[in-house]
Amino acid sequence: MKPVIFGLSGETLTADERAFFGDAQPAGYILFRRNIADRAQVRALTDDLRALHGRDDLLIMIDQEGGRVARMQPPVWPQFPCGEAFDRLYEIAPSSAIAAARANAHAIALTLAEVGINVDALPLLDVRQDGASDIMGDRTLGAEPMRVAALGRAILNGLELGGVVGIVKHMPGHGRALVDSHQALPIVTADDYALETDIAPFRALKDAAIGMTAHIVYTAWDADRAASLSPTVIGDIIRGRIGFDGLLMSDDLDMKALEGDVPARAAGVIAAGCDIALNCWGRMDEMTGIAGILPDITPQARARLDRAMAGAGGAVDGPSLDELLATRDTLLDLATA
Repeated sequence: MKPVIFGLSGETLTADERAFFGDAQPAGYILFRRNIADRAQVRALTDDLRALHGRDDLLIMIDQEGGRVARMQPPVWPQFPCGEAFDRLYEIAPSSAIAAARANAHAIALTLAEVGINVDALPLLDVRQDGASDIMGDRTLGAEPMRVAALGRAILNGLELGGVVGIVKHMPGHGRALVDSHQALPIVTADDYALETDIAPFRALKDAAIGMTAHIVYTAWDADRAASLSPTVIGDIIRGRIGFDGLLMSDDLDMKALEGDVPARAAGVIAAGCDIALNCWGRMDEMTGIAGILPDITPQARARLDRAMAGAGGAVDGPSLDELLATRDTLLDLATA
């Protein structure tokens, strides 16, 4: 198995993809809007991927946050709110906000599990900071670390109730970035003391099964390398100070914050200590380059992957999708009453 998650080019596997994926044996896959038409098509695609690998626990993930980051959209699927909606409710009714966040995440999980998706890149534990890039903005759960942690825990719990594993992101914190890491390399110059605010939610949820790194330079910790490429940030901060021992994946390798070609970036994040490299765009030349340059997954990373995926698919009997959405909306209405 190669320590990489690949994207797909379209709504079905091409013959070239089928042959390549069967040979490369990636750790999993990520779906985007280009891969999604309707329920039957997505279910057929995820079933096809599992059959190709003979693994019922194959990691198949998506970015389904709600708000402006939603790959599965109306009219086929419900519209889900952004993180800021739960932050607003928390101002007046913390317990209601936690219940709303949990119900919302449970509802998201039901829509994902129905079509064979078992991992969601949610929750964001990035602490919002004044003056930062709006790439986080209304996606975040607030500016107070323990509020972010409380809502993040509710989201992880809600996803789990629906049989889906969450990903805490973006470690060790994206809230201070002044530029969008999709477009340029953010450099955070806050000192070590100030950065305690950023890592606090991740420390509170250090037992999460999966985490995602940030393509950001933190000069207090490593002035030369983005966190995803820094053995210091991954080893001393994420694994050490935060205490995270789950499966650690990079953010998307194609983002302009990183230099070099995509296969070299993949090798760099694995060498730095990430368990898995994330390559989203389904470009065959990049994927073959990555498969050629990466070593096989380490036993430690494979154990973390297996441990994370053991939590997928364990949905419990509970409210229906419509009931969860109604509960969420009733609670969120409290913020506008």
